[in-house]
Amino acid sequence: MHQPDTTPRRSIYFDYRVFPAAPPARGDAASAPVVVVGAGPIGLVLALDLARRGVRVVVLEAQQQVSEGSRAIVFTRRSMEILQQVGADRAVTRRGLPWRFGTSYYRGQPVFRMEAPQDPHDRFHPMINLQQQVLEAELVELAAQQPHLDLRWGHRVTAVRSDDDGATLEIDTPQGPYAQRAGWVVACDGARSALRQLQGLKLEGDSYEGRFVIADIRIELPLPTERLAFFDPPWNPGNTVLMHREPMDIWRIDYQLPAGETPEQALAPASLKARIDAQLASIGFGDRRWEMDWASVYSARALTLPDYVHGRVIYCGDAAHLLPIFGVRGANTGFQDAQNLGWKLAEVALGRAPQALLASYSHERVAAAREICAEAGKSTRFMTPPTAGFRLLRDATLSLALTQPFVRPLLHWRTSRPHEYAHSPLNAAGDDSGLFGDGPAPGAVARSVALGGDRYLLDELDGRGFTLLWFGDAPVPVELAAVAEDWRGRGPGLQIRAVPAATADGQAWARYGVRQAGAAYLLRPDQHVCARWIQLTPDRLQAALQRAHGMDAAPGTAPGL
Repeated sequence: MHQPDTTPRRSIYFDYRVFPAAPPARGDAASAPVVVVGAGPIGLVLALDLARRGVRVVVLEAQQQVSEGSRAIVFTRRSMEILQQVGADRAVTRRGLPWRFGTSYYRGQPVFRMEAPQDPHDRFHPMINLQQQVLEAELVELAAQQPHLDLRWGHRVTAVRSDDDGATLEIDTPQGPYAQRAGWVVACDGARSALRQLQGLKLEGDSYEGRFVIADIRIELPLPTERLAFFDPPWNPGNTVLMHREPMDIWRIDYQLPAGETPEQALAPASLKARIDAQLASIGFGDRRWEMDWASVYSARALTLPDYVHGRVIYCGDAAHLLPIFGVRGANTGFQDAQNLGWKLAEVALGRAPQALLASYSHERVAAAREICAEAGKSTRFMTPPTAGFRLLRDATLSLALTQPFVRPLLHWRTSRPHEYAHSPLNAAGDDSGLFGDGPAPGAVARSVALGGDRYLLDELDGRGFTLLWFGDAPVPVELAAVAEDWRGRGPGLQIRAVPAATADGQAWARYGVRQAGAAYLLRPDQHVCARWIQLTPDRLQAALQRAHGMDAAPGTAPGL
């Protein structure tokens, strides 16, 4: 019988709450359109997205409290835009620490100053720091307010069987086992995914030898909120140290371990104290008192499943891929997975789109993971050189950066960014994209526009349906309005948002590369562009909508991607 730990986890700044274990489900509760396994930030955001679309969703969490330790602490602008769609952005901005700069040091000397771009049309900062368990607690509160969402604490999946009509989960609880039927199961159960192991699936890619300690300490330091990187510090020669400020006077210190040191040795209290003292002393704060909150050991991995859909089980977040944390890619990539999957799975679960639509989730997000793995590999090899040759090259670059400005941009850490689905099977065939000189191309995320009065264009794209941005001063043509009316009852719907030339002092048209009235952009529910036209006709709009739903261009034909 499953017996989760019911002792509140220890923290010097966060009060852990132990939630009551839900009883085994019986009757109608033992069947659901969608079951999400894992109540981490990715699973909760996906469940909230499904629920707001009217899909009844069950979330199973083996533990009875939110995750231990700060874990993911840096959330990007794109993640904030995704959190905004499920109503969680204000909780992060209220408590988080925004930032946009980073400084790299080599042997104590500054060698590079990174500046993330900040546009006046962006609502959110490039990055914001908040501990993962704080975000999870906020998401749990939102889940409790959602009538379509059933969060069950203390429920551990022990077996899964997928068939043509759905999947059956065997679940163990403190009160005994039961079977849960689901139309679809989404594995959001993290890096050690039980579902991935139960299905016998293997990740592909590279694992790197370098190990890092993550240590969260409480200390008051008169330093800015930014990313600090120290290469080859005197107390840790040849290795790398990272520092981040977190809310509530918590500082994250990541330091690389010497080869051959075990996690048990690294996490010994005496070892932690000696190394943290040494890092603080190296930056001039060796006399400051500090208190340990949480520590762990990780190694960099760049791995992904080759396919995220296996029968009626779908993989998302760390259950689907393991990415190096350098460049804040872990949770931020997972949020993009959840946003991509949410609208597609809702349409399939509600019977409004063919199952083939889910193939586009795997197509788009596997491609994103592979791109990130390739890019993150470069950052990882720089942070933790795998061979003497790589170390020699890295150190030579850092040495040159002390005196040669042209070398310094090579030290940029390639932060997480939205993936562009340029080759998505959902993008319209034969649109006018090639005629635009600027603006987001098909597959890219829609651009934000400041509309004045704390209003932004992306605020109006809540993601419940498709959006047609129609650029013109005259009323929207009745033929296009008729298409929107036609789609109202057979899909997530189509909202038409007119963009007059004077919008945002003309900046809206400029940011979308529009030069004349009559241009239009079709945006998916996840805010990605799937078509754009210089002149739009109803037939072209209908064809684009059919394709974006995983259907053939003509209504009534068999699905095809």
